[in-house]
Amino acid sequence: MKNLLYIFVLVCCISFAQQTPGLKQSEAITIIGATAHIGNGKVIDNSLLILENGKLSLVADATLTKVPYKGKVIDATGKHIYPGFIAPNATLGLVEVDAVRASNDHREIGVYNPHIRSIIAYNTESRVTETLRPNGVLQAQIVPRGGRISGTSSIVQLDAWNYEDALIKENDGIHINWPRTFNRSGWWAEPGPTTPNKKYQEQINNLENFFTKAAHYDSKNGVDLKLESMLGTLDGSKKIFIHLEDEKQIIDAIHFGLKHKLNIVLVGAYDAHKTTNLLKKHNIPVLLQRVHSTPSNDDDDYDLPYKLASKLVDAGILVGLETSGDMERMNSRNLPFYAGTCVGYGLDKEIAISLISLNTAKILGIDSFTGSLETGKDATLFISEGDALDMRTNKLTHAFIQGRKISLESHQTELYQRYRNKK
Repeated sequence: MKNLLYIFVLVCCISFAQQTPGLKQSEAITIIGATAHIGNGKVIDNSLLILENGKLSLVADATLTKVPYKGKVIDATGKHIYPGFIAPNATLGLVEVDAVRASNDHREIGVYNPHIRSIIAYNTESRVTETLRPNGVLQAQIVPRGGRISGTSSIVQLDAWNYEDALIKENDGIHINWPRTFNRSGWWAEPGPTTPNKKYQEQINNLENFFTKAAHYDSKNGVDLKLESMLGTLDGSKKIFIHLEDEKQIIDAIHFGLKHKLNIVLVGAYDAHKTTNLLKKHNIPVLLQRVHSTPSNDDDDYDLPYKLASKLVDAGILVGLETSGDMERMNSRNLPFYAGTCVGYGLDKEIAISLISLNTAKILGIDSFTGSLETGKDATLFISEGDALDMRTNKLTHAFIQGRKISLESHQTELYQRYRNKK
Protein backbone atom coordinates (compact mmCIF):
# COMPACT_ATOMS: atom_id res chain seq x y z
CA MET A 1 0.00 0.00 0.00
CA LYS A 2 2.86 2.35 0.88
CA ASN A 3 4.57 1.71 -2.47
CA LEU A 4 1.31 2.33 -4.34
CA LEU A 5 0.98 5.68 -2.55
CA TYR A 6 4.52 6.66 -3.60
CA ILE A 7 3.78 5.73 -7.20
CA PHE A 8 0.56 7.77 -7.12
CA VAL A 9 2.39 10.83 -5.77
CA LEU A 10 5.13 10.49 -8.41
CA VAL A 11 2.62 10.11 -11.26
CA CYS A 12 0.72 13.18 -10.04
CA CYS A 13 3.91 15.23 -9.93
CA ILE A 14 4.91 14.19 -13.43
CA SER A 15 1.45 14.46 -15.00
CA PHE A 16 1.11 18.17 -14.19
CA ALA A 17 3.90 19.52 -16.37
CA GLN A 18 5.73 22.79 -15.96
CA GLN A 19 4.60 25.89 -17.81
CA THR A 20 5.43 25.97 -21.52
CA PRO A 21 8.79 27.75 -22.14
CA GLY A 22 8.62 31.23 -23.63
CA LEU A 23 9.02 31.80 -27.36
CA LYS A 24 12.25 33.20 -28.78
CA GLN A 25 12.19 36.99 -28.87
CA SER A 26 10.89 38.08 -32.28
CA GLU A 27 10.54 41.85 -31.79
CA ALA A 28 12.28 44.53 -29.79
CA ILE A 29 10.93 45.43 -26.36
CA THR A 30 11.35 48.81 -24.70
CA ILE A 31 10.87 49.18 -20.93
CA ILE A 32 10.49 52.73 -19.67
CA GLY A 33 10.11 54.51 -16.36
CA ALA A 34 11.22 51.82 -13.91
CA THR A 35 13.74 52.23 -11.14
CA ALA A 36 16.53 50.01 -12.45
CA HIS A 37 18.68 48.16 -9.93
CA ILE A 38 21.68 47.39 -12.10
CA GLY A 39 23.19 44.66 -9.92
CA ASN A 40 26.58 46.34 -9.53
CA GLY A 41 25.47 48.68 -6.74
CA LYS A 42 24.13 51.39 -9.05
CA VAL A 43 20.54 52.56 -9.51
CA ILE A 44 18.86 54.44 -12.37
CA ASP A 45 15.74 56.15 -11.03
CA ASN A 46 14.09 56.68 -14.43
CA SER A 47 15.44 54.00 -16.74
CA LEU A 48 15.16 53.12 -20.41
CA LEU A 49 15.95 49.55 -21.42
CA ILE A 50 15.73 48.07 -24.90
CA LEU A 51 15.75 44.29 -25.43
CA GLU A 52 16.72 43.00 -28.87
CA ASN A 53 17.52 39.48 -30.03
CA GLY A 54 17.75 38.25 -26.45
CA LYS A 55 20.24 40.92 -25.41
CA LEU A 56 20.14 44.31 -23.72
CA SER A 57 20.93 46.72 -26.56
CA LEU A 58 20.45 49.77 -24.33
CA VAL A 59 20.44 50.51 -20.60
CA ALA A 60 20.23 54.24 -19.98
CA ASP A 61 18.81 57.05 -17.88
CA ALA A 62 15.65 58.13 -19.70
CA THR A 63 16.16 61.73 -18.61
CA LEU A 64 19.56 61.87 -20.33
CA THR A 65 18.82 60.21 -23.67
CA LYS A 66 16.55 60.81 -26.64
CA VAL A 67 16.93 57.34 -28.19
CA PRO A 68 13.65 56.39 -29.92
CA TYR A 69 11.67 53.49 -28.50
CA LYS A 70 11.71 50.20 -30.37
CA GLY A 71 9.08 47.52 -30.77
CA LYS A 72 6.65 46.79 -27.94
CA VAL A 73 6.72 49.40 -25.16
CA ILE A 74 6.20 48.47 -21.51
CA ASP A 75 5.49 51.41 -19.23
CA ALA A 76 6.96 50.40 -15.88
CA THR A 77 6.62 53.78 -14.17
CA GLY A 78 6.55 53.35 -10.40
CA LYS A 79 7.91 49.80 -10.63
CA HIS A 80 11.36 48.28 -10.21
CA ILE A 81 13.48 46.28 -12.61
CA TYR A 82 16.20 43.82 -11.59
CA PRO A 83 18.62 41.38 -13.23
CA GLY A 84 17.45 37.79 -12.89
CA PHE A 85 18.64 36.37 -9.57
CA ILE A 86 20.96 33.35 -9.53
CA ALA A 87 20.70 30.39 -7.12
CA PRO A 88 24.13 28.72 -6.75
CA ASN A 89 24.80 25.33 -5.15
CA ALA A 90 21.24 24.18 -5.88
CA THR A 91 19.79 20.70 -6.44
CA LEU A 92 16.80 21.94 -8.44
CA GLY A 93 15.56 19.41 -10.95
CA LEU A 94 17.50 16.58 -9.33
CA VAL A 95 14.87 15.70 -6.72
CA GLU A 96 11.12 16.10 -7.07
CA VAL A 97 9.68 14.33 -4.01
CA ASP A 98 12.16 13.46 -1.25
CA ALA A 99 10.12 10.47 -0.08
CA VAL A 100 9.95 8.97 -3.57
CA ARG A 101 13.31 7.37 -4.38
CA ALA A 102 12.49 7.14 -8.08
CA SER A 103 12.41 10.96 -8.26
CA ASN A 104 15.64 11.40 -6.29
CA ASP A 105 18.82 11.66 -8.38
CA HIS A 106 21.09 14.14 -6.61
CA ARG A 107 23.87 11.84 -5.43
CA GLU A 108 25.89 8.89 -6.70
CA ILE A 109 27.46 5.99 -4.81
CA GLY A 110 31.20 6.09 -4.22
CA VAL A 111 33.63 8.57 -2.65
CA TYR A 112 35.43 10.19 -5.61
CA ASN A 113 33.04 11.05 -8.43
CA PRO A 114 34.41 14.06 -10.35
CA HIS A 115 33.17 12.46 -13.59
CA ILE A 116 29.51 12.59 -12.49
CA ARG A 117 27.75 15.39 -14.39
CA SER A 118 24.67 16.78 -12.66
CA ILE A 119 23.26 18.22 -15.88
CA ILE A 120 22.51 14.74 -17.22
CA ALA A 121 19.97 14.22 -14.42
CA TYR A 122 18.52 17.75 -14.51
CA ASN A 123 14.74 17.69 -15.01
CA THR A 124 13.41 20.86 -16.63
CA GLU A 125 9.85 19.70 -15.93
CA SER A 126 10.25 20.01 -12.16
CA ARG A 127 7.27 21.72 -10.57
CA VAL A 128 9.55 22.99 -7.82
CA THR A 129 11.64 24.96 -10.31
CA GLU A 130 8.67 26.91 -11.63
CA THR A 131 7.99 28.26 -8.11
CA LEU A 132 11.28 30.20 -8.19
CA ARG A 133 10.46 32.34 -11.21
CA PRO A 134 7.64 34.38 -9.57
CA ASN A 135 10.24 35.57 -7.03
CA GLY A 136 12.78 36.58 -9.69
CA VAL A 137 15.14 33.59 -9.45
CA LEU A 138 15.75 32.85 -13.12
CA GLN A 139 19.10 31.01 -13.20
CA ALA A 140 20.76 28.33 -11.07
CA GLN A 141 23.87 26.24 -10.62
CA ILE A 142 22.86 22.57 -10.48
CA VAL A 143 25.12 20.69 -8.08
CA PRO A 144 25.38 16.98 -7.16
CA ARG A 145 25.74 15.85 -3.54
CA GLY A 146 27.49 13.11 -1.58
CA GLY A 147 30.97 11.58 -1.36
CA ARG A 148 34.27 13.38 -0.96
CA ILE A 149 34.10 14.66 -4.54
CA SER A 150 30.41 14.92 -5.48
CA GLY A 151 30.82 15.58 -9.18
CA THR A 152 30.55 18.37 -11.72
CA SER A 153 27.96 21.15 -11.73
CA SER A 154 26.44 23.10 -14.62
CA ILE A 155 24.57 26.40 -14.81
CA VAL A 156 21.10 26.68 -16.32
CA GLN A 157 18.34 29.16 -16.99
CA LEU A 158 14.99 28.13 -15.54
CA ASP A 159 12.72 28.07 -18.59
CA ALA A 160 13.49 25.29 -21.05
CA TRP A 161 12.15 22.18 -22.75
CA ASN A 162 15.20 20.06 -21.90
CA TYR A 163 18.60 20.34 -20.26
CA GLU A 164 20.33 21.11 -23.55
CA ASP A 165 18.12 24.18 -23.99
CA ALA A 166 18.56 25.14 -20.34
CA LEU A 167 22.37 25.15 -20.33
CA ILE A 168 24.17 28.46 -20.12
CA LYS A 169 27.50 27.04 -18.86
CA GLU A 170 28.27 23.33 -18.89
CA ASN A 171 30.60 21.63 -16.39
CA ASP A 172 31.55 24.88 -14.64
CA GLY A 173 33.21 23.28 -11.62
CA ILE A 174 33.89 20.25 -9.43
CA HIS A 175 32.58 20.02 -5.87
CA ILE A 176 34.53 18.75 -2.87
CA ASN A 177 33.05 18.03 0.55
CA TRP A 178 35.97 18.88 2.83
CA PRO A 179 36.53 16.38 5.71
CA ARG A 180 34.81 17.39 8.93
CA THR A 181 36.93 18.30 11.93
CA PHE A 182 34.18 17.03 14.24
CA ASN A 183 31.58 14.30 13.98
CA ARG A 184 28.05 15.01 15.12
CA SER A 185 25.53 12.39 16.18
CA GLY A 186 21.80 12.45 16.80
CA TRP A 187 19.44 14.67 14.85
CA TRP A 188 18.24 18.28 14.98
CA ALA A 189 15.56 17.69 17.64
CA GLU A 190 17.82 15.56 19.87
CA PRO A 191 21.45 16.33 19.00
CA GLY A 192 24.00 13.89 20.32
CA PRO A 193 27.58 14.53 21.46
CA THR A 194 30.17 16.14 19.18
CA THR A 195 33.48 14.30 18.96
CA PRO A 196 36.75 15.07 17.10
CA ASN A 197 37.15 13.36 13.74
CA LYS A 198 40.16 11.11 14.37
CA LYS A 199 40.44 10.38 10.64
CA TYR A 200 40.51 14.05 9.60
CA GLN A 201 44.17 14.11 8.50
CA GLU A 202 43.90 10.70 6.90
CA GLN A 203 40.95 11.88 4.82
CA ILE A 204 42.89 14.97 3.71
CA ASN A 205 45.84 12.75 2.78
CA ASN A 206 43.54 10.60 0.64
CA LEU A 207 42.30 13.72 -1.12
CA GLU A 208 45.91 14.83 -1.64
CA ASN A 209 46.75 11.47 -3.19
CA PHE A 210 43.82 11.72 -5.58
CA PHE A 211 44.93 15.15 -6.79
CA THR A 212 48.51 13.94 -7.15
CA LYS A 213 47.30 11.07 -9.35
CA ALA A 214 45.26 13.51 -11.41
CA ALA A 215 48.31 15.76 -11.87
CA HIS A 216 50.32 12.84 -13.26
CA TYR A 217 47.51 11.32 -15.31
CA ASP A 218 48.31 10.43 -18.89
CA SER A 219 45.58 8.93 -21.06
CA LYS A 220 48.25 7.14 -23.12
CA ASN A 221 48.53 4.69 -20.26
CA GLY A 222 44.79 4.00 -20.35
CA VAL A 223 41.71 6.16 -19.91
CA ASP A 224 40.48 6.76 -16.37
CA LEU A 225 37.21 8.74 -16.45
CA LYS A 226 37.64 10.07 -12.92
CA LEU A 227 41.14 11.40 -13.51
CA GLU A 228 40.25 12.59 -17.01
CA SER A 229 37.52 14.80 -15.59
CA MET A 230 40.04 16.47 -13.25
CA LEU A 231 42.20 17.91 -16.03
CA GLY A 232 40.49 21.30 -16.20
CA THR A 233 40.86 21.84 -12.46
CA LEU A 234 44.64 21.61 -12.50
CA ASP A 235 45.16 24.43 -14.98
CA GLY A 236 42.61 26.71 -13.29
CA SER A 237 40.09 26.68 -16.15
CA LYS A 238 37.56 24.78 -14.06
CA LYS A 239 36.68 25.93 -10.55
CA ILE A 240 36.83 23.84 -7.41
CA PHE A 241 33.92 24.47 -5.04
CA ILE A 242 34.89 23.35 -1.52
CA HIS A 243 31.98 22.78 0.87
CA LEU A 244 32.92 23.34 4.51
CA GLU A 245 31.96 25.10 7.74
CA ASP A 246 34.50 25.78 10.48
CA GLU A 247 37.68 27.84 10.77
CA LYS A 248 40.17 24.95 10.63
CA GLN A 249 38.49 23.50 7.57
CA ILE A 250 38.69 26.88 5.84
CA ILE A 251 42.38 27.39 6.63
CA ASP A 252 43.32 23.84 5.59
CA ALA A 253 41.25 24.05 2.39
CA ILE A 254 42.88 27.34 1.39
CA HIS A 255 46.37 25.91 1.87
CA PHE A 256 45.31 22.84 -0.11
CA GLY A 257 44.12 25.05 -2.95
CA LEU A 258 47.34 27.07 -2.92
CA LYS A 259 49.48 23.94 -2.93
CA HIS A 260 47.73 22.53 -6.00
CA LYS A 261 47.26 25.95 -7.65
CA LEU A 262 43.48 25.53 -7.76
CA ASN A 263 40.83 28.13 -8.57
CA ILE A 264 38.75 27.62 -5.42
CA VAL A 265 35.43 28.90 -4.10
CA LEU A 266 34.31 28.27 -0.52
CA VAL A 267 30.72 27.11 -0.10
CA GLY A 268 28.86 27.36 3.20
CA ALA A 269 31.87 28.73 5.12
CA TYR A 270 30.08 29.58 8.37
CA ASP A 271 33.34 30.63 10.05
CA ALA A 272 34.58 32.71 7.11
CA HIS A 273 34.38 35.88 9.20
CA LYS A 274 37.22 34.47 11.33
CA THR A 275 39.54 34.10 8.32
CA THR A 276 38.88 37.30 6.36
CA ASN A 277 42.57 38.30 6.16
CA LEU A 278 43.48 34.96 4.59
CA LEU A 279 40.52 35.06 2.20
CA LYS A 280 41.28 38.60 1.08
CA LYS A 281 45.01 37.96 0.72
CA HIS A 282 44.39 35.14 -1.74
CA ASN A 283 41.27 36.65 -3.36
CA ILE A 284 39.03 33.70 -2.49
CA PRO A 285 35.26 34.20 -2.92
CA VAL A 286 32.56 32.73 -0.69
CA LEU A 287 29.10 31.37 -1.43
CA LEU A 288 27.71 31.95 2.03
CA GLN A 289 25.42 29.45 3.74
CA ARG A 290 21.67 29.98 4.01
CA VAL A 291 21.01 33.21 5.88
CA HIS A 292 17.92 31.91 7.66
CA SER A 293 19.83 29.51 9.90
CA THR A 294 20.48 29.12 13.60
CA PRO A 295 23.96 29.74 15.08
CA SER A 296 26.28 26.73 14.93
CA ASN A 297 28.12 27.34 18.20
CA ASP A 298 26.86 27.97 21.72
CA ASP A 299 28.89 31.17 22.09
CA ASP A 300 27.84 32.73 18.76
CA ASP A 301 25.58 35.76 18.61
CA TYR A 302 22.00 34.68 18.09
CA ASP A 303 21.86 36.74 14.91
CA LEU A 304 25.30 35.84 13.52
CA PRO A 305 23.94 34.05 10.41
CA TYR A 306 22.06 37.25 9.52
CA LYS A 307 25.19 39.41 9.92
CA LEU A 308 27.76 37.18 8.21
CA ALA A 309 27.30 38.63 4.74
CA SER A 310 27.78 42.17 6.02
CA LYS A 311 30.92 41.16 7.93
CA LEU A 312 32.48 39.57 4.84
CA VAL A 313 31.52 42.40 2.49
CA ASP A 314 32.99 44.96 4.91
CA ALA A 315 36.22 42.92 4.89
CA GLY A 316 36.42 43.15 1.10
CA ILE A 317 35.46 39.56 0.30
CA LEU A 318 33.49 38.69 -2.86
CA VAL A 319 30.31 37.12 -1.48
CA GLY A 320 27.29 35.37 -2.97
CA LEU A 321 24.38 33.69 -1.19
CA GLU A 322 23.37 30.03 -1.48
CA THR A 323 20.36 28.18 -0.10
CA SER A 324 21.38 24.57 0.61
CA GLY A 325 20.06 22.77 3.69
CA ASP A 326 16.74 21.34 4.82
CA MET A 327 14.09 21.45 2.10
CA GLU A 328 16.63 23.29 -0.03
CA ARG A 329 14.82 22.96 -3.35
CA MET A 330 11.63 24.50 -2.00
CA ASN A 331 13.56 27.14 -0.04
CA SER A 332 15.52 28.25 -3.10
CA ARG A 333 12.61 30.53 -3.99
CA ASN A 334 13.35 32.52 -0.82
CA LEU A 335 16.79 33.59 -2.09
CA PRO A 336 15.83 37.29 -2.50
CA PHE A 337 14.35 37.36 0.99
CA TYR A 338 17.58 35.98 2.47
CA ALA A 339 19.29 38.97 0.85
CA GLY A 340 16.59 41.15 2.39
CA THR A 341 17.44 39.84 5.83
CA CYS A 342 21.08 40.83 5.23
CA VAL A 343 19.83 44.37 4.58
CA GLY A 344 18.02 44.32 7.90
CA TYR A 345 21.31 43.46 9.59
CA GLY A 346 23.61 46.12 8.20
CA LEU A 347 24.11 45.48 4.48
CA ASP A 348 23.39 48.17 1.88
CA LYS A 349 20.37 47.18 -0.22
CA GLU A 350 22.07 47.51 -3.61
CA ILE A 351 25.02 45.45 -2.40
CA ALA A 352 22.57 42.81 -1.15
CA ILE A 353 21.10 42.67 -4.67
CA SER A 354 24.63 42.15 -5.99
CA LEU A 355 25.02 39.14 -3.67
CA ILE A 356 22.33 37.27 -5.62
CA SER A 357 23.07 38.69 -9.07
CA LEU A 358 26.42 40.08 -10.25
CA ASN A 359 28.55 38.77 -7.36
CA THR A 360 27.24 35.26 -7.89
CA ALA A 361 27.74 35.60 -11.64
CA LYS A 362 31.38 36.59 -11.04
CA ILE A 363 31.93 33.66 -8.70
CA LEU A 364 30.43 31.24 -11.24
CA GLY A 365 32.31 32.79 -14.14
CA ILE A 366 29.26 33.94 -16.12
CA ASP A 367 29.41 37.69 -15.45
CA SER A 368 30.51 38.47 -19.02
CA PHE A 369 26.96 37.83 -20.25
CA THR A 370 24.61 37.84 -17.25
CA GLY A 371 24.18 38.98 -13.63
CA SER A 372 23.55 42.70 -14.22
CA LEU A 373 21.57 45.12 -16.35
CA GLU A 374 24.31 46.24 -18.72
CA THR A 375 24.37 46.82 -22.47
CA GLY A 376 25.38 43.71 -24.38
CA LYS A 377 24.41 41.22 -21.67
CA ASP A 378 21.58 38.69 -21.84
CA ALA A 379 18.12 40.20 -21.39
CA THR A 380 17.47 38.09 -18.29
CA LEU A 381 15.52 40.34 -15.93
CA PHE A 382 12.19 40.98 -14.24
CA ILE A 383 9.88 43.82 -13.31
CA SER A 384 8.40 43.98 -9.82
CA GLU A 385 5.73 46.23 -8.37
CA GLY A 386 7.86 46.72 -5.28
CA ASP A 387 11.06 45.81 -3.47
CA ALA A 388 12.30 42.42 -4.72
CA LEU A 389 13.97 41.72 -1.36
CA ASP A 390 10.68 42.14 0.54
CA MET A 391 8.26 39.21 0.33
CA ARG A 392 5.33 41.56 0.95
CA THR A 393 5.96 43.75 -2.09
CA ASN A 394 7.90 41.57 -4.56
CA LYS A 395 5.08 41.04 -7.05
CA LEU A 396 6.36 40.36 -10.54
CA THR A 397 4.49 41.68 -13.55
CA HIS A 398 6.98 40.60 -16.25
CA ALA A 399 10.02 38.34 -16.46
CA PHE A 400 12.37 37.66 -19.35
CA ILE A 401 15.07 35.06 -19.88
CA GLN A 402 17.39 35.86 -22.79
CA GLY A 403 14.70 38.16 -24.14
CA ARG A 404 11.93 35.56 -23.99
CA LYS A 405 8.90 36.53 -21.94
CA ILE A 406 8.29 33.66 -19.54
CA SER A 407 5.26 32.45 -17.62
CA LEU A 408 4.98 33.46 -13.98
CA GLU A 409 2.30 30.89 -13.30
CA SER A 410 2.89 27.91 -11.01
CA HIS A 411 0.82 25.29 -9.23
CA GLN A 412 0.51 27.69 -6.29
CA THR A 413 -0.72 30.62 -8.38
CA GLU A 414 -3.22 28.34 -10.09
CA LEU A 415 -4.58 27.25 -6.71
CA TYR A 416 -4.71 30.87 -5.58
CA GLN A 417 -6.79 31.85 -8.60
CA ARG A 418 -9.04 28.85 -8.08
CA TYR A 419 -9.86 29.53 -4.44
CA ARG A 420 -9.55 33.33 -4.13
CA ASN A 421 -13.29 33.90 -4.72
CA LYS A 422 -14.53 30.80 -2.90
CA LYS A 423 -17.43 31.65 -0.61
